Amino acid sequence: MQLESRRVYTGRVVRLDVDNVQFPDGSTGQLEVIRHPGASAIVPCVSDPREKDPTILLIRQYRYAAGGFLWEIPAGTLDAGEDPETCARRELLEETGVRAARLERLTAIFTTPGFTDEVIHLYLASGLEQGTPLRERDEFIEVVPQALSAVLARIKAGEVRDAKSIVAILYMAAFVLRV
Repeated sequence: MQLESRRVYTGRVVRLDVDNVQFPDGSTGQLEVIRHPGASAIVPCVSDPREKDPTILLIRQYRYAAGGFLWEIPAGTLDAGEDPETCARRELLEETGVRAARLERLTAIFTTPGFTDEVIHLYLASGLEQGTPLRERDEFIEVVPQALSAVLARIKAGEVRDAKSIVAILYMAAFVLRV
């Protein structure tokens, strides 16, 4: 339970608070918490997502904090008051240049609950139609269609290291496709 909170930093995407808290055993302590507005991430299926080996769009995106390029699914931060599905549709278009006729909610995950309250809402997109990407100036992205089997092999080989992408793709494979 939070007893007191002090804002230490406010940035473009995150805020850092130092909270005095009471733990379940009654003791108290101080924790640093990164506050994040949440995000949405999307597994875009080029082909029918329920076919044997659907084609999905992965992006290869430059990530400064990771020291280079990562294989990921499209994702982005929720705007203030924005619905996660609206965010998913916006980010899909911005990063890949496609629109989805259908979005199916998969699940929502805490990214790193030891120090942040960030939740990412995961979706499956299908019925894709070409549009125009609207990338932000710090987004360096290559869109690469790949068979799900190839993406699963990349995950197993450690080539896909982005947690939200791994969770969303494996969730889709296990619970939507039942691979």
